[in-house]
Amino acid sequence: MNSKIAITSFASVSPLGNNSVSVWEAYQSEQSLIKPNQIGTSTVFASSLSEENKQKVADLRLSDSKYKFLDDSVLFAILASRQAVEITGWDKEAVFGINIGSSRGATQLFEKHHAEFLSTGKAQTLASPTTTLGNISSWVAQDLQNNGPEISHSITCSTALHALLNGIAWLRSGMADKFLVGGSEAPLTPFTIAQMQAMKIYITAESADPYPCKTFNFDKTRNSMVLGEAAAVICLESGESDKAVAYVEGFGYATENLTHSISISAEATCFQKSMKMALGKMNPEEIDVIITHSPGTIQGDLSEMKAIEIVFANHLPLLTNNKWKIGHTFGASGMLSVEMALLMLEHNQFIQVPFLKPQPQRRALKKIMVNAVGFGGNAVSIVLSKNA
Repeated sequence: MNSKIAITSFASVSPLGNNSVSVWEAYQSEQSLIKPNQIGTSTVFASSLSEENKQKVADLRLSDSKYKFLDDSVLFAILASRQAVEITGWDKEAVFGINIGSSRGATQLFEKHHAEFLSTGKAQTLASPTTTLGNISSWVAQDLQNNGPEISHSITCSTALHALLNGIAWLRSGMADKFLVGGSEAPLTPFTIAQMQAMKIYITAESADPYPCKTFNFDKTRNSMVLGEAAAVICLESGESDKAVAYVEGFGYATENLTHSISISAEATCFQKSMKMALGKMNPEEIDVIITHSPGTIQGDLSEMKAIEIVFANHLPLLTNNKWKIGHTFGASGMLSVEMALLMLEHNQFIQVPFLKPQPQRRALKKIMVNAVGFGGNAVSIVLSKNA
């Protein structure tokens, strides 16, 4: 890369917690946070915010009359963004860009307003402005009183890492020197669950199963994707920084030609390309850990694993992910994986996956690769390093 990109803070609101201490504590436990949830008229496996976090969201909604009608995905992002900006020390005079995307956007409000329209034939006054795709970044900017550029987008499940790519591009171009990037998702709604079930990728396991989402269980005979809700963001700055918690060492992206709108090739050629691009001139042996996308589906998990084996051959890094623990948070998932990487680098500790044999950590963790891909074959790979 031509210029250093520092990550100076990170924050999230997820089933793992709402600060780095609680999130790291959650990763120390072998327990899954996926549980039966009542969503609409059905009981399904999902990973939801804790009661403490739900109360924080409720308090935020009541704190300002303008927030009363916002979707949870917006409120999640505001909470995470406030924390990240405070940690990094950007005050109200700072000008920074914001790119917080979402796969689904204001899902809850869409379903609510559409149901009312079908019932009454009319739409509420705020139905349109509160459900636009740009709703998240614009409201975060309003909340932080920031005057920088605001960008929102949806690139399905790789949305958050594409936001990171956008931030890198802006910083390297010189058009900005600070950027807040991430993803937010509130998908635990009846219609969203029904869509996943219609594709036959959602879990149908028994309630007694301690690990409903069987990511990296390559012996599974049925798909086991589970949804979770979350927002996660990081603060980026140009150049080296004494506040840096890590640096973006490399990045890659690719899109493959698909035979089906939700399929991925048997050897995930998109991931092969994105990982090779992210490595650049690095020796593959330098990568200590890969945090995979692996959503818990049979084909998705296997194809990414094959791509990793092709790129890294006989020098496989340690492999891990967090979907077995918190499910798939769609557009936020890539940034939650970045958070996981940053915490592992900070604590110099690898987090195991229950379905794999224990992988011994034989050296200090210095470089971690994070993968994400979405419907449409839009893969992103990011390499994070501990040192400049």
